[in-house]
Amino acid sequence: MKKQIFNPILPLDVCIPDGEPHVFGDRVYIYGSHDKEGGETFCMLDYTVYSAPVDDLKSWRKEGVIYKATQDPDYNERPYMYAPDCVRGNDGKYYLYYAMSGPFGQGGYFGPIQVAVCDTPAGEFKYLGFVKNPDGTPAQDFVCFDPGLLNDNGRIFLYSGTQYQFEEEEDFFENEESIKSEMTMFNRSREEILEKAKKGSVMGPIVMELEDDMMTLKGPAKHLIPYNIKGTSFEEHPFFEASSMRKVGDKYYYIYSSQQNHELCYATSDYPDRDFTFGGTLVSNGDVGFNGRTLDDKMNMTGTTHGSIENINGEWYVFYHRLTHKSDYSRQACAEKITINPDGSINQVEITSCGLNGGPLVAEGEYPAPIACNITNGKMPHGCNRIFTDSFPNVNNDGDEKYIDEICEGTLIGYKYFDFKDVTKVTVRARLDVNNNDPVDADAKLEVRLEEKGPAIAELPVGGVDKTWKDFSVEFDAVNGVHPLFFVYHGKCRIQIKELIF
Repeated sequence: MKKQIFNPILPLDVCIPDGEPHVFGDRVYIYGSHDKEGGETFCMLDYTVYSAPVDDLKSWRKEGVIYKATQDPDYNERPYMYAPDCVRGNDGKYYLYYAMSGPFGQGGYFGPIQVAVCDTPAGEFKYLGFVKNPDGTPAQDFVCFDPGLLNDNGRIFLYSGTQYQFEEEEDFFENEESIKSEMTMFNRSREEILEKAKKGSVMGPIVMELEDDMMTLKGPAKHLIPYNIKGTSFEEHPFFEASSMRKVGDKYYYIYSSQQNHELCYATSDYPDRDFTFGGTLVSNGDVGFNGRTLDDKMNMTGTTHGSIENINGEWYVFYHRLTHKSDYSRQACAEKITINPDGSINQVEITSCGLNGGPLVAEGEYPAPIACNITNGKMPHGCNRIFTDSFPNVNNDGDEKYIDEICEGTLIGYKYFDFKDVTKVTVRARLDVNNNDPVDADAKLEVRLEEKGPAIAELPVGGVDKTWKDFSVEFDAVNGVHPLFFVYHGKCRIQIKELIF
């Protein structure tokens, strides 16, 4: 069987979210923050980069730790490095931009944007300084968060910002509670908050142009898109965070996470710093919006997303992340191929298990169960800077063992897509949920489907589960062609699934 790759695209114990893909030379690099598997808060680990040849996206290698949080002078106050981006400067060096934060995002909006530099795209970066005004003071007229960079034929643009709803309240200027909340969140004085609000807000997506030293502003920072978007094309998908910019031909594509907080959206303009019009949704980590799917019918736990698009060897891809471990703190990198239409539009893509594979996975051999692109009990939550304690199906681990956990009555587990060639049998490796005391249900079973809401092609009995891994198989009429594969669980006990075997 030929070499394959599936989502998530990196090893299952690697949690690198907020991915910014960049082609430098003959390799594509993913720069992202770094969650700990089963972590207690965001971005607990140092920046680690993976790369792949542009002509072989199935062969990712670990480049190693490229920058440590302890290298930042603010480490003792804010020890976690949030979503970074990297750009090649006009001097040929590589510049890494990031912001520091405390636990659970506390203080993440307080500091400036920091800069590190290296002679190579994946070497050991060294701290350089912070983005500053021409007089040397930190460039913090606006909230600094989630930097994104673009080298546009020698002009260096830096994008940043976040946006909340405080100032959209009609009584904002008289609402002391909202004013104080904004002051606390952004570490700003009352006077600064109100003065900026009268002119357009300290929040919102911001653009800055940098001098060749890669740190000094050429001119004042300004809004890329106005804070108040009522009556504009952005009204249904307002900016939240995760600024990223790409140039496609003569057009500029601004990628961002909307306030829906599960989707990456895009906007386009003829200019890198103004006049953007909303384009659409690129991807949702719950498939919300794809083919009209509603939030109530989302296909996974949804939550924070961040990523961008990149042209790799003549093809365009979108990189995003998914959530695991019932939290926002263990996010994994995924990718899907996209198409930029002749009119410049991009249709929303479906999340799959076979994103960078160049086609469906071969329905042959053994696959880890956690590559499922859909895991839902029909009432999945939306992540919100927390670890959930209530029970619902999720990707989890016990040391090196990775599995789908807390599978309960009605849970749907989906894989898209497999190429079937006379397949007549499927096996799952399952066990009783070891963290639960449910008695064994002798009648427990998995419906096997080729459509999400289609008829079962077989019923796979799993009634003999105990707390050790066992293989359960079922045979059916030969299946041919490219199909999704779904399992729907029915049983009174909770189970875990580790592998899927053809």
